[in-house]
Amino acid sequence: MVDKDFCLSSYMAFRYTWDPEREYFPGMHHRLRKSVPLSEKTPIAGPEDLQEAIRKRVDDALARGKRPGILLSGGMDSALVASFLPAGTDAYTFSSDTGVFDADLERSQRYCNRLGLRHHRVEITFDDFRNLTPAVMQRKCGPVHSIEPQLLKAALQAREDGVELLLIGDGADYVFGGMDKLLSQDWTYEAFVRRYIALDPALVLTHPVDVYAPFRKYKKGEGGIDFQGFMDDLCAEESYSSYENAFLTAGMDYLDPYEDLVMAQPLDLQRVRRGESKYIVRELHALRYPDIPLAEKIPMPRPVDAFLRDWKGPQRAEFRQDIPMDRLTGNQKWQLWCAEYFLNLHAND
Repeated sequence: MVDKDFCLSSYMAFRYTWDPEREYFPGMHHRLRKSVPLSEKTPIAGPEDLQEAIRKRVDDALARGKRPGILLSGGMDSALVASFLPAGTDAYTFSSDTGVFDADLERSQRYCNRLGLRHHRVEITFDDFRNLTPAVMQRKCGPVHSIEPQLLKAALQAREDGVELLLIGDGADYVFGGMDKLLSQDWTYEAFVRRYIALDPALVLTHPVDVYAPFRKYKKGEGGIDFQGFMDDLCAEESYSSYENAFLTAGMDYLDPYEDLVMAQPLDLQRVRRGESKYIVRELHALRYPDIPLAEKIPMPRPVDAFLRDWKGPQRAEFRQDIPMDRLTGNQKWQLWCAEYFLNLHAND
């Protein structure tokens, strides 16, 4: 079903189109990656369970005979996966002259020195966003998350180096309570909607439409919301789909050892709120790296703040001409820039 207004509103609100039956243009059926069914996931009760689960998944992947590489951000999730790889494995960390990746590079180098990995920088420029974004948009049949052109460049660089299988640690945030800002309180329905929405469609689109059914699905009681259920569903789907889209665009096989895991016991929200996000992952990091203090890790940086600092905003008729660009973050500007780029590419469709 062609419904450009719905697709644009969904992309602004959630950074992807959550309804697979809606399309921007005829024949452009977009792809989503569904998470592993709960019945097929492996329960994890503590750090020892997690250690064996990662070890098994990495060993099984290596047994396939494909040359491995890893996206190493310097955070504990990818560092744990790296600890099960053989010395000499290629490790890739993003870099940019904007400086947003400097802390990642420093931490990643420390892990590479400890494990004997070959460390590579993946330099990200605005030209990369211009040149690589069309490919990931074409495969997804829509505008994309700002991590996707970065991931595509990393995968292409790794492929040139002979890597056939990239390992990542994206899923740990969704499985083990890493989204600490979203888990920081027991939200009311209205407050969670305001907090989660990436960019209000009514603020930027000339024809915004209601795309909030995913929230209503988890509404409970008088003004409450099952925010953990929502995050396990839509939040994880959006992230997994972004990684898959970038890697498959590059023709790169990949593995996230966390994706098919589940906590055996309900998440201890009080521990998360006391500053122990992903406490099981933290405990395993202490076992695997007793000599390396754990550094707090923010989500993967994207240098779009610098790249789009002076951008004046979209000019197409689908977008309002009174958008308060000075109030938007770099990632919000990216969504507008990417959506207009996508629409311009298909102006004659």
